[in-house]
Amino acid sequence: MSIDTPTSASASTVSCEEWLCLPLLLKEPFAEFAALLLVCALVGALFVRLRQPVLIAYIVVGVAAGPAAFGLVQAHDQVDLLAQIGVAVLLFVVGLKLDLQHVRHIGPVALATGLGQLAFTIAFGFVLVLLLGKGWVEALYVAVALTFSSTIIIVKLLSDKRELDSLHGRIAVGFLIVQDLAVVLAMMTVSTLRAVDGADGSADHATVLVSLLGRLVAVGALMFVLMRWVLPRAIALMARSQELLLLFGVAWGIALAALGESVGFSKEAGAFLAGFSLASTPYREALSARLTGLRDFLLLFFFIDLGSKLDFSSLGAEVVPAAVLSAFVLIGNPLIVMAIMGFMGYRKRTGFMAGLTVAQISEFSIVFVAMGITLGHVGVSALSLTTLVGVVTITLSTYMILYSQPLYERLVPWLSVFERKRPFRELAVERQPRSGADVQVVVVGLGRYGARLLSGLGEAGAPALGVDFDPEAVRALRKKGLAVRFGDGEDPDFMETLPLAEVRWVVSSLPQWESNRALLSALHAAGYRGSVAAVVLDAAHGRLLKAAGVAMVLNPLDDAADHAARELSARLADRETS
Repeated sequence: MSIDTPTSASASTVSCEEWLCLPLLLKEPFAEFAALLLVCALVGALFVRLRQPVLIAYIVVGVAAGPAAFGLVQAHDQVDLLAQIGVAVLLFVVGLKLDLQHVRHIGPVALATGLGQLAFTIAFGFVLVLLLGKGWVEALYVAVALTFSSTIIIVKLLSDKRELDSLHGRIAVGFLIVQDLAVVLAMMTVSTLRAVDGADGSADHATVLVSLLGRLVAVGALMFVLMRWVLPRAIALMARSQELLLLFGVAWGIALAALGESVGFSKEAGAFLAGFSLASTPYREALSARLTGLRDFLLLFFFIDLGSKLDFSSLGAEVVPAAVLSAFVLIGNPLIVMAIMGFMGYRKRTGFMAGLTVAQISEFSIVFVAMGITLGHVGVSALSLTTLVGVVTITLSTYMILYSQPLYERLVPWLSVFERKRPFRELAVERQPRSGADVQVVVVGLGRYGARLLSGLGEAGAPALGVDFDPEAVRALRKKGLAVRFGDGEDPDFMETLPLAEVRWVVSSLPQWESNRALLSALHAAGYRGSVAAVVLDAAHGRLLKAAGVAMVLNPLDDAADHAARELSARLADRETS
């Protein structure tokens, strides 16, 4: 049996048994990409089943497809180009979300927490990496990389748990914005270092500072002109077609990424500024929504490229340093967040839940160190170390966030040190005019269903009090004249402040079993003796609540369907009789 090997890339046919042709066919870039996408989909499905971010699956596929394993990746130039575009789109979307109004209202706690965590992690991380035997440049890069948390993963996890609008969710998003700004400044700084490096490889610090400030002023002036007079009209014209709007967004992001690199910054900084320049336009939400899928698809190639280039000869030597730094990120970062938030007057539970969101490093960390390799500042070992820390911390912190309430319940005896005797900032939010001692119903969770229920009870003359941990929802309902308190129904300390002695019913519209279980535990700890009703969307949740002693389980979908069936049947009967 013989195989006719093609002598050029243009050859289109080979003579071989079908099952033997697969390795040869994968030498073609198109077939190679098809195989990579298929494997990523299958492995990604497995990781989703394990409740893990798919970016870890992509790194695993890259390792398996790289020279260290099966050697399937041959189209390195094509994969690398798509990876660079993916990183540029990622930074463009980050800049797109940083609306100037949002930046102004980050709030003192988010700013203090974000800057405090950055300073703590860089300082202690730098010393720790030095003690692990690394050089000072590599230690600085790795220490900076340890400060960044994944905005994409955190927002997704908080959204899935419906905690994005909670107090700790809002604070976490605030200091994630601070981190995003910090990573862009870090990338711009190292880009400037490259631009001003002398022939001997050294750079004068004063020159670096002057150059960086000069470039920032020039970029700021250019952005002001574009955002004030040019871009609003241009994007309004493009928005007449949704397809054209998407094309303009990608083109603008990639163009400024290329321009940023050509003037001595970086592609990443240029792409971020491109997104930021459009963040104040009315089309940013539509543009961001359309780019999200493209961003995730292109980042796939970045992580495949990363996995395929990992140097396993140096990876073994980084296992112990990676374990030490992972423990530092998983424990040290949450501790500093809890300490700052406790000092600023928040309860230990709020600080704990917000602190868990920084117990990981992000895709930005890997991008930042990879950029250092490109600039010649660090070696491949730094990337291997950062990647290992990323895989460990992202994997573990995902489960820590998903199971935050059971974890908090186990650790709560040791967390009082992070709480003032009087958590004045949360108490100030909770304070409201007394609703009277005749409250008979407490509604916990004031989303769409809970707010409507609270309003209906008031119209029916049943004295009711609402509770929610979204300060915006609380303010909106108070303006409507409803009795509402800000607070977390899962917090036993808060539940003790409610007038539960005369309450006959507590109604929960919390969406998850873990949240309801924590609420039931808090009610029990507060000495509540009345009945509990709960809203569910599936039968399994209802069975768990009934087993836990909930007196009434409400299923809005079933109730609405039953009501609709009765209404339609009655109208049909009326028509037949008429």
